Amino acid sequence: MSKTTSFGTSKRESHNSSEFYARSMYSGLNQDTTTSAVRVAHYDESLWANKIYQESSTDMKEIPDESVGLAFTSPPYNVGKDYEGDMSLDQYMSMIRSVAQEVYRVLKPGGRYVINIANLGRKPYIPLHSLFYELHDEEKFLCMGEIIWQKAKGASGSCAWGSWRSAKAPRLRDVHEYLLVFAKQSYSRADKGVSTLESSEFMESTLSIWDIPPESAKRVGHPAPFPVKLASRVVNLFSYQGDVVLDPFVGSGTTCMAAKSLRRSYVGYDISEEYCALARERIAKVEVTAI
Repeated sequence: MSKTTSFGTSKRESHNSSEFYARSMYSGLNQDTTTSAVRVAHYDESLWANKIYQESSTDMKEIPDESVGLAFTSPPYNVGKDYEGDMSLDQYMSMIRSVAQEVYRVLKPGGRYVINIANLGRKPYIPLHSLFYELHDEEKFLCMGEIIWQKAKGASGSCAWGSWRSAKAPRLRDVHEYLLVFAKQSYSRADKGVSTLESSEFMESTLSIWDIPPESAKRVGHPAPFPVKLASRVVNLFSYQGDVVLDPFVGSGTTCMAAKSLRRSYVGYDISEEYCALARERIAKVEVTAI
């Protein structure tokens, strides 16, 4: 087994990275705190899973501690969609923190929390993904990296040019969003399970850029849906078959649809009666993937 070299390596090989992580750069950061011991769950999943709750995810009292393998969500961005209020940035981040605390409680050790988020505005630019990193670090989540979700190649229909062909005030046009990947207590799951990724899927899914077209809001009936393909890739990569997958901002139910299709259980929360009904309707139509 080699150690990490100054100039890297041109081939794939096992190596010892302990010297790298012992460097001062990593001093004081959140670290893996679990052992290899597997905790035995004592809860009846049938009482609370495979349901959509019309409640705030700031208090997910229906879900037992350490019972969820993966949480994946796209929170409201607080930009004026018809299902959003008008919160200050401090109020918004306080809400996100409350949800993060509940997600941390219900995740199994080593369980993952993946958040789809976009940055906002231009004058000034609000780097939400940076604020989310800081907040979740404060809540003791371990950062596992980020995925760039590339939604379009050129966005030729976008008109956020600012000053046309001039250095006076050009505006960048976003064609991507972020998937921020966090873990609870450990970068590795202590429990074992059945993974459902083929080799080619694994190779593609572990790249840091995912090229997946966006979903049509009109077709789904929700102002900000993400595509089932995106949710399915997250569920397939970060959970075992049979895990419970949580979406604390379930919206039109896409995460739960992907979970059901891939033989996972699901649970979702949303405060909108309309979108809870839409989620249940869409989930009911999902066909389970054959083994």
